[in-house]
Order: sequence, then C-alpha cells, then structure tokens
Amino acid sequence: MTEKCGVVGISLDGRPASRPLYYGLYALQHRGQESAGIVTHDGFQQHSHVSMGLVGDAFTEGDLKDLNGSAGIGHVRYPTAGSVDSSCAQPFSVSFKSGSLGLSHNGNLVNAAEVREELAGIGHAFTSDGDTEVIAHDLARNLLDADLVRAVKRTMDRIHGSYALTISHDDTIMGVRDPQGNRPLCIGELEDGYILASESAAIDTLDGELVRDVRPGELVVLAEDGSGFDSYQLVDLDDTAHCFFEHVYFARPDSVIDDSLVYEVRRNLGRKLWAESGVESDVVMPVPDSGRAFASGYADAASETTPGGADRPEDDDGVEFAEGLMKNRYVGRTFIMPTQDERERAVRLKLNPIKSTVEGKSITLIDDSIVRGTTSNQLVSLLRDSGAAEVHMRIGAPPIVAPCYMGIDMATREELIAADKTVEEIREEIDADSLAYLSTEAVADVLATDRTDLCMGCVTGEYPYDIAGEETDRPVSRPTIEAAMSADD
Repeated sequence: MTEKCGVVGISLDGRPASRPLYYGLYALQHRGQESAGIVTHDGFQQHSHVSMGLVGDAFTEGDLKDLNGSAGIGHVRYPTAGSVDSSCAQPFSVSFKSGSLGLSHNGNLVNAAEVREELAGIGHAFTSDGDTEVIAHDLARNLLDADLVRAVKRTMDRIHGSYALTISHDDTIMGVRDPQGNRPLCIGELEDGYILASESAAIDTLDGELVRDVRPGELVVLAEDGSGFDSYQLVDLDDTAHCFFEHVYFARPDSVIDDSLVYEVRRNLGRKLWAESGVESDVVMPVPDSGRAFASGYADAASETTPGGADRPEDDDGVEFAEGLMKNRYVGRTFIMPTQDERERAVRLKLNPIKSTVEGKSITLIDDSIVRGTTSNQLVSLLRDSGAAEVHMRIGAPPIVAPCYMGIDMATREELIAADKTVEEIREEIDADSLAYLSTEAVADVLATDRTDLCMGCVTGEYPYDIAGEETDRPVSRPTIEAAMSADD
C-alpha cells in the first residue's frame, strides 16, 4: 500500500504563511512523497510553487520568500487518481472572473468522470486527469453566481466519494470534509492564527493547540486576520464512514484523529489481538516500524493474562517484548521495487535480525497488515534462518480482501493474498507456525464506535459509497449529474 495525501491551510495575522505551511507539510510527509506544493495569497494576487519530490527537495529558501501573503494552503501527494507527473501535483490553482482559487485534496471521487464529462461539455478545459481539478472547476463555476458557502454546498451536492479539502479563494482559507468524514481533517489554533490540517501532528509542529476535528459535511472558513473561524454544517448524515485504516497504518502515532490518539489506538488493538488470538511464546517482536505499538499493547496484555484470559501468576511475566529486527533507514520503500525478486531482496536490505534475540526462541511477530504476502514470507524466512524455533504471525487488523477506492493506492484483488485464500492457506504461504488477524468487531470496539460509522470496505468488500461493480454497506446512491451539453447549446 502507498500513502494517501496530506493537506494544510493557514490564515495568520499579517505574518507570512509560507514557512509555517512548509513546516506543516514536513509533518505530513509520511502521507505522500511524490510531490509537494504551496499556494499563498497576499491580498492582491495568488502565488504558487509546486514541485515533484519530497518537501525538503521541492522548496528552496527563495521559493518560500516568493510565496507572499499571510494566507495559504499546502499539499503532499501520493497519487491515487491521476497521472504520476507534475500535471496532477497540488495544490491545483486557477484564476477566473470571481478571483483566484487554490485547492488541495486528500481522498478520491468515484464520480469524477461523470462530473468531468458534464463540465467539458459546457466548455471547461482540463489540464490533468486527476479528480482534484474536477472539484476546482465545479467550485469555480458555482462561485460565478453564488456566495462562498452556497457555492461549496452546490459542489458537495454533486461530487461523490471521499475528500478532505483545504481551499483558498483569494485570501480566504477554507476546509471541507466529506459528509461521511472518510478522510481526516482538523482545526488548530496558533499564536497568531488558525490552521487546518490532515493530522494534528502538523499543528504540534507549529506549537499550536488542537481545537477539534472538522465535522463530516462541515465547511470551516478561517478569518482573514487569523482571529478565528466560522462553521457551516452543510450536510448532516446519520452515519459516518471514518477510515479505520488511518488508525491502523497511515496516520502518525502522535496524531489525534476523531478524538483518539493513534498510538493508544494501536496499543489497544494489540491488547485485543492478545485477547482474541494470543499464543505463548518466548518473545513478541514488532515489524519495524509498523508493528511497534501493536506489539507493545500485545505484550502488556500478555503480562496480565494467559491466552485463555485467566490472570497470570505473580511469578509469571508473560511474553517478553524485544526488538529483534533492526531497520536500515537508508533503503527505499519495498513497494517501489517493480519486480517480485527486487521486492524480496529489498526486505533483506531493509531488515536484519538480532540473532541473540531470535536463536532458539519461539517468536510472535506482530505487523499491521499483510497485503501480497511477499514481505511476511521473507520476514518469517529471515527469522528461521537466524535460528528461530517457531514463528507465529499476528496482524493488528482484519484480512485485506478488497481494494480501496477512497484514496489508498492498494493492490488489486488479484494481488491481495487474502482475497482468495483462507487464513490457513495464507499461513502456509508465508510459512508461519500460526497466523491470526484481528476481528472487525475488535476494531470497532477499540475505536468506541458503531461498525456502521466506519469504512471497512478493504476488509469486508462492502463500501459506504456507490462504486460500480461493488457492494455497499448502507443505503447510498450517486448524485445525478446532468447529461453533458456542448458549449454551443
């Protein structure tokens, strides 16, 4: 799997916004490494700098100085819709009769093609194949004959899918979260202004204070002088569809999302994993860095109870927690390796076992997910080659059986090992002594929410949006988009 995108928006009281935006994007770098960009407005004109690469490579000191103005938005991207090139890098910016518009998008529309076709039919010219430009064009059209709030509402009524947006309309900064709250977005207060960001870690980086999450279906408009914000609840649905995988994999552990600290969620998922499928072993170790919090919670729970749930005797410490795999942090991510052989080689370049921790021991290895199975197979092989007597695999999420259409660049069904294999067949494939996943009920319990308020399409095959060829987990339908007209009609 690859990351989603990260968005940020800032409005300050006279201080240049470019450097705070830059730092905010640095804090969100884990959400996308393909491109980075910033759009600012100085009260007279819009300024933009967008470049391919990491945040530190995308901007120079001169670039930041040229981004004038105390209001702006920023974006880091990993592509889930659109080409892998600069044409789809964000923020997307455009100037039109009603002013200048900038837009940063985290998520994915499932009806972008329909809206694009209609807009193209009435004369809109597109420069990219991404869904973000579709939102920008639709919003620009609505701003020609409606005020800001009504224009945003009209666009929300037409687009269908997941989105967290930061928008600049001249020097007004806005944040919008889709009606089901699939993508995260929060509000923070700074010393001299306010910030909108995908994760609270960006607020912490700027010494700000988290105010709250943007509510599903809410439009937040930051005051131009940084003195506060206005809220407009534009859509209010009975059920949400928060992405549970934000808590399992994508978000930084130190972020607070939907009122939950991600690190503690992962620890509690680890505790649930022990309660549901704990196995006595000499050592429990994480796959770095993805399995660390899960393994910590699992080991804590194992020190308190036996696998059957009984209290441990006072002289029994349970399962030892140990770091048995050391990570080489200067090796690229395995998913960028194009062939199977290269992916397998990358695992051995990236992780090295500590033989004294492994040799002769029964090991419980904890990770957050299994996608293709290649990495898990290689990890089990590494531990066995280092002398492990047993290797038990425990996963802090349910099996991934279906692709994500909401903004995660996940493997296809043909590539997902759990799509057509049982847990026992996967265990044989990765050569583990035992394998167990967390249940969907445990995830909902840890997040203290109803299953109906979560998006779990990748582990159930049922989605909270109307996606062609897929099942839904609730009554839902796409907006009706008018038939495309020619520009001459």
